[in-house]
Amino acid sequence: MKTRSDVAVEKFLSGYNCAQAVLYAFCDELHFDKDTALRSACGFGAGMGRAQDVCGAIAGGIIAIGLKHGRGEGQDKASTEETYLKVRELMARFESKHGTCNCRTLLKGCDLNTPEGRQHFKENDLLNKTCKGCVQTVVEALEEII
Repeated sequence: MKTRSDVAVEKFLSGYNCAQAVLYAFCDELHFDKDTALRSACGFGAGMGRAQDVCGAIAGGIIAIGLKHGRGEGQDKASTEETYLKVRELMARFESKHGTCNCRTLLKGCDLNTPEGRQHFKENDLLNKTCKGCVQTVVEALEEII
């Protein structure tokens, strides 16, 4: 039986972005449609639409936390506080393992918005050497957090 981490990595390596892969791995737990998960997380990859800010894997994790614990219509603010606490925990765990939550820093300055940067990303196998591990870290942390 595949673990959530296996599912996320498989989805990621099949061409979906880091945010999509993380959220997809939790669809069963969240009772969330897989296609909707992939669509809703699409813009968060590569640090928010390739802006290389907060790692997209973390963004996918934050969406999952929100779906599980977030404040919905008619709920009090306690849900918001619980969600924020869990988000900070996810980010702290990630940062303790990878040193930062920033995509550009994780990729050691590789600019994914330029052809040269994308070539560097491919030639240096950063997908496997960096990003795959980020996806795994978020999934493993989420398994405990949510």
